[in-house]
Amino acid sequence: MKRFLGPVKMAEPRVSDAEQELFGGPLRYDLGFSHHEHAGLDLTMMSALRSMPALVGTTLRMAWQADRRALLAVAVSEIGQGIAAAIGLLAINAVMHALLAGTGSAAERLHALLPGLLAVAAIGVANSALSAWSTSRAGRLEPKVERIATTQYLAAAASVELEAIDDPDFRRLVDVAQHGPGSARRMIGACVAALNGLISLIATAGVLAVLHPILLPMLILIAAPRGWGAMRVAQERYVSVMSWIEHVRASRLIGNLLTERTAAQEVRLHAVGTFLLSRYQRMAESAEAEQERLASSKALTEWVASALSGLAMAATYGAMFWLITTGQMNLAIAGTAVIAVRTGSASLGALVMNINQLHEESLYVRDHGRCLAQAAQRTIPAGGAPVPERIKEIALDGVTYRYPDRDAAALEQVSLTLPMGSVTAVVGENGSGKSTLMKILSGLLLPQAGTLRWGQADITNLDRSQVFERVSLLTQDFQRWPVTAAMNIRLGRPAHAATPRDLQPSVDYAGAAPVIAKLPAGLRSLLARMFRGAIELSGGEWQKVGLARTHWRSATAQADSVLIVDEPTSALDPEAEIEAFDRIRRLASPNRAVVLVTHRMSGVRHADHIYVLNNGRLAEEGTHDELIAARGRYAAMFDAQAAQYAPTGTIPNPATPTVSDQV
Repeated sequence: MKRFLGPVKMAEPRVSDAEQELFGGPLRYDLGFSHHEHAGLDLTMMSALRSMPALVGTTLRMAWQADRRALLAVAVSEIGQGIAAAIGLLAINAVMHALLAGTGSAAERLHALLPGLLAVAAIGVANSALSAWSTSRAGRLEPKVERIATTQYLAAAASVELEAIDDPDFRRLVDVAQHGPGSARRMIGACVAALNGLISLIATAGVLAVLHPILLPMLILIAAPRGWGAMRVAQERYVSVMSWIEHVRASRLIGNLLTERTAAQEVRLHAVGTFLLSRYQRMAESAEAEQERLASSKALTEWVASALSGLAMAATYGAMFWLITTGQMNLAIAGTAVIAVRTGSASLGALVMNINQLHEESLYVRDHGRCLAQAAQRTIPAGGAPVPERIKEIALDGVTYRYPDRDAAALEQVSLTLPMGSVTAVVGENGSGKSTLMKILSGLLLPQAGTLRWGQADITNLDRSQVFERVSLLTQDFQRWPVTAAMNIRLGRPAHAATPRDLQPSVDYAGAAPVIAKLPAGLRSLLARMFRGAIELSGGEWQKVGLARTHWRSATAQADSVLIVDEPTSALDPEAEIEAFDRIRRLASPNRAVVLVTHRMSGVRHADHIYVLNNGRLAEEGTHDELIAARGRYAAMFDAQAAQYAPTGTIPNPATPTVSDQV
């Protein structure tokens, strides 16, 4: 009995030996879409009914904001369908009376049936029209609700401080909330269906109460087992899917590995393909066995639910037979009651299923709301003092910054100055804090201690959007946009209109002309291999496009600005690297400061000033000659790299790699 009346629980699925060998156990996602993957097991029939008002209220508020007229049309049509259902049952009752309780010849009885039959037909037509109207208006509401929710989500995610994106808790909430818009859309359909079932159930119950007082408890007697059965079957199905999907997930991963481009060489050279294929077959067999076992369990649950519903129906018919034989109910009312009871129990079963869906979808809609609320608290402030058009320098004074999930500071008490017209280099090992320093300089992160000044103005008092307008950024992992080559360059300053002729100076400056020349449609070529007719660039070719984008942004700047270049030559060959460094240095001008961040010492020796970071602290500073003469950390780094190109001598053994705390 506990098997059927106790709560449905997730069973730990049997893990195949192949999954144990490859993955150490079952594969379980830790992503946004799996955040509420067991939510369906938390709902009972009573809690479902209690949660109905809140779920419907959430959906109605979104729909009201999206399209009030469409929402009102849906409400009117659903209420109209409920009224039509009630009138239809009364019309059927009239037909039953004319057929079973009337007197006279057969022709006279058929003539008496005609008004009722016409009424039933008219009500059916009206009900169909109302249903079509509701479907049409709900179809208009759904995409609008999804658009509004998606726009809210994207605007919130794009406007928060970079510090929020680096916060693992907020990042996780953003990942989960991305499913909110789709859930909001699906909630409209589920809400309409649930509302339809609820109104139909209420209308049926009202009619039964009018026909005979005892019929209403009879409806509950039949509908309750059906409601329980619908909930139980849904949860059994949920458990089934959640159990065998882990085996399918592992099999799908193997299939992807065998076919993806990046693994193709080792699949063939190392005979990985044959090995993984044998494991795939064993995983698939395990998944098939699990599905068969759980399908049998689901079938048994459905049989028990149907049996309980049948027993309840038999008891109801027995009670109706007793009422008829004792003269408390005539055959016409009994016939109408049978139809009403079946209609009402079916409505309750559908209502439970729709509430179950509403509950699950509402969890993601709630996460969507939480994301918007937290994003509003962490958004980049609007307004502030204007950034001076002309400034002499940008200066950091005692800046400290620590990431939310790290104990050690990424930067601690760092001070440096960037004069306009200068080329400043920042060097250090991986994890020394270089990239964090660049985020501070660009205004993406604000100092937690110390100050960053543009001229004499503290950045915390300035209009951040104007600060961003003055910064050009080129990093080693710059975004490779899946758009045309021209747009990839133009996105350096997207609001500035540009023709291919306008972009050509930036293409030439970056040395990207040979890259563009070999593209099938030149600057109009789509740079995204996953699309038909598109082409993919190599890493070095992409970096030239990135440099062209940076030049375009810098060339269109009107006021004093800063250009930050973070490891820009990682994918270039030595000759192209030297040329790229030379081009970057030439971008310095009286109204622009260039900051060059790299661990490649050959590119910084001609910088006006060099800062050396170590574990988030400023270790040394000076010109190349001064730092070489000091024989400190910079000189050691320079000598280690130079030794690799020396004609004689021994290349030093590499040191143990430094694990990055946060860059």
